[in-house]
Amino acid sequence: MDLLHGLREVMHQVSAILLAPTIAVLLFFICFAVIELGSLLVEWLFSRRVALTDVSDLVRRIKASRDRAELERLIKESNMLRRQKEALGALLAQAELPHAAWEALARRMLTQEELFYEKIVTKTDLVARLGPMLGLMATLIPLGPGLIALSQGDTEILAESLLTAFDATVLGLASAAVAFFISRVRRRWYEDYMSILETVTEALLEVSRSREVAAEKEGAADCG
Repeated sequence: MDLLHGLREVMHQVSAILLAPTIAVLLFFICFAVIELGSLLVEWLFSRRVALTDVSDLVRRIKASRDRAELERLIKESNMLRRQKEALGALLAQAELPHAAWEALARRMLTQEELFYEKIVTKTDLVARLGPMLGLMATLIPLGPGLIALSQGDTEILAESLLTAFDATVLGLASAAVAFFISRVRRRWYEDYMSILETVTEALLEVSRSREVAAEKEGAADCG
């Protein structure tokens, strides 16, 4: 019995110690959610509104291009995002590589871009998942002292405990809701960005492949 009582006391002390860090994290989450919401608005104003929405014309021009300089000019003059232009420009800078190596480099570039966008979305995904959990923790922890105060007729401590519990619930749910909204919007945007980048990259690879085949045929004709 004494052992059980001791374990209960340890559990109570641990939960009491966790209350302050949990509330601090919840406050950080709500601040983070507000900052990310502003970042989302800035991203929409300066990136999303100028992003390329129809790549068919660009792909057609790429396939009709004559040399690497023209390809670089087409990429720079397109409405793609600056990050996409930089990635494709770095890829074109290695165009002298054999086609197989160049294709592997292109696949790696696409993977890196996908990981870059996934890293951004992961932050708000974590807040969306952890917000309600921590909110529930900060809700349940004060209820223990509140129930004890209720049994002793101390309504002041009870009211304070309930207020802390309700505030924690609101913070957890609010931060999670905002983070979930941001994640959903950004994931849709980034999937569109990756679709554009993959389409243009495939067009570049097709041009490289066709030129390599043409060079092989020309070499075989010369040998014949």
